[in-house]
Amino acid sequence: MRTVNEGMVTIKIPSFDKVSSKAPVFYNPAMELNRDLSILAVQEFQKEKGSRIKVADIFAGSGIRGIRYRLEIEGVECVLANDINPIAVEFIEKNSQLNNASIDITMEDANILLRKNRGLFDVVDIDPFGTPSPFIESAGYSLKKNSLLCITATDTSSLCGTYKKPCIRKYNAMPLKTEYCHENGLRILAGFTSLTLAKYKKYIKVRLAYNSQHYMRLYLEIGKGASKTDKSIKKNIGFIYHCHNCLFRGSEKGVLPLLPRRCPYCGNRLDFTGPLWIGEIEDENFINGMMNLLPEKKLNKKKEALKLLKYLKDEAGMPPTFYDIHKICSKMGISAPPLKKVIESLKKKGFKATRSHCKDTSIKTNAPLGELKKSVHS
Repeated sequence: MRTVNEGMVTIKIPSFDKVSSKAPVFYNPAMELNRDLSILAVQEFQKEKGSRIKVADIFAGSGIRGIRYRLEIEGVECVLANDINPIAVEFIEKNSQLNNASIDITMEDANILLRKNRGLFDVVDIDPFGTPSPFIESAGYSLKKNSLLCITATDTSSLCGTYKKPCIRKYNAMPLKTEYCHENGLRILAGFTSLTLAKYKKYIKVRLAYNSQHYMRLYLEIGKGASKTDKSIKKNIGFIYHCHNCLFRGSEKGVLPLLPRRCPYCGNRLDFTGPLWIGEIEDENFINGMMNLLPEKKLNKKKEALKLLKYLKDEAGMPPTFYDIHKICSKMGISAPPLKKVIESLKKKGFKATRSHCKDTSIKTNAPLGELKKSVHS
């Protein structure tokens, strides 16, 4: 038996050598930052909502996330912790008693649970081992207006384009293996969720999206109405096209748009990815709210959380995709200059430029490729 301390919570879990779905009770220590950011995001959502909230942790595992939601977030009316594994349910019960946390505990199939509790929860957290794809449909059915959907995906190899067929099968989208494949993965997941919820006349607003280590995480606010859903799809769903030769890329709105076949810079054949979300994936006001909450929360990963949130805040309002300076310089046959120097050069020319949280050698900018190459070469 192992003892784990996170935030204000102490739990007991079975000892295991390797984090996997075969462990008696699922607990992943590498996801502590994920859980810390969840505390901040759900608390900020509760503050914006201005009322008490009901939260569902659909894949509770050891129960640590649900227990932390109950004890560390103000304004929580109730928390439901669910897991289909009977051993996990036993540990959730023991850990909730250990922390004197009053939570509701169920042992149900996640899809059945969501469909049985339509419109009940203000926050639904879907954090499975692997893909969340099989549960988005039931979440779409269950979620009510002005609720928050939190999604984790750990099947990054399919979302990033290493394995195309699983991505097509699970997310109904063509992935693309590029330097910005992790951002693409976030956008594929958001686009899939948007189109899945659309059949229930519901639409999403992405409040926060990030990639970290082996997983992707989305926080989506849910709206309702056929007209608004149609407008959201028209505005935010589209395709990204990419030239592997000169690294040009662009985007086109629409579920079935006419895409250019040849690169306007070098004439090479363009590749594409989508349908995916090409709208905003970072909400600056939401991120500011999360950052303001940091001093008052007891978090083990506070420094890491602040660093990531600062990067995400800088990315707000930036266009899709980013450039890898090392890859650009390799194409140009020159040595890579300091990233800070390139960013400063672009800003002096009046363009927006910042580093992407996805990659240390990356730049997100609204500058055309030609201007970026000039700044790299100067």
